[in-house]
Amino acid sequence: MLRKRKLAAKKITAFTFAASLGIALIFHGSIAAAESGHKAGVASQPVKVQKKNNLPKGFVYLDEVIPTAQYEIRYYSENNFTGSRVDGYKAPLAIFSQAGAKALKAVSDDLAGKGFILRIYDAYRPQKAVDDFVAWSQDADDIKMKQQYYPKLDKRNLFKLGFIAKKSGHTRGGTVDLTLAYAKTGTLVDMGSPYDFFGEISYYNTSLISRTQHANRKILKDVMVKHGFKPYSKEWWHFTLIKEPFPSQYFNFDVE
Repeated sequence: MLRKRKLAAKKITAFTFAASLGIALIFHGSIAAAESGHKAGVASQPVKVQKKNNLPKGFVYLDEVIPTAQYEIRYYSENNFTGSRVDGYKAPLAIFSQAGAKALKAVSDDLAGKGFILRIYDAYRPQKAVDDFVAWSQDADDIKMKQQYYPKLDKRNLFKLGFIAKKSGHTRGGTVDLTLAYAKTGTLVDMGSPYDFFGEISYYNTSLISRTQHANRKILKDVMVKHGFKPYSKEWWHFTLIKEPFPSQYFNFDVE
């Protein structure tokens, strides 16, 4: 029997603008507008997230390496394809391998000269989160996020179609999901489809988007490739460090 999924306590846009003494400054707000190209709303009261600072050797908090990036950790919120907070996400933080963070910092520095910043949706992902995805896919009655994330697909086929994996590069600390935003305004660059949308329009070389949207995807892809990441053809936002420090090791520590 499938376990009963727990509901996330809060919807949150996780923009981490400062980190000191193990504290990440997270601002609560609506993320409903985030994928329509508008800056997500931010409430007036920031919430401090206390980091556990107990990461395995070789892992770092990304906001401490790239403080200029925006952090919207979807799997900590209910705004993801499962509709609930995912197992293992105990804080809206991005954790990554140290080698991956160094390469991503080079990406960020490169983009800064072109007027862009990064928005990071996910980095390291515990194996328990992947197992949570598997359990969700087997619950045929749970389709509350179908219209938003997979309107034309049967959720049971998402693994077979290559949108979700039972063994993920994220779990090795080598894969990151991200996009671009304009540095001056914080608004998203138009990539033609939203993050984690499962369908042909999210393929990098899809014919379903405009020339401008293709050009925007190319900006992201080219700078990621330049700094040692390889793209995934079915998800324009998904990149894996080529020289992974843990190429065959899958971790299960919590994001906290």
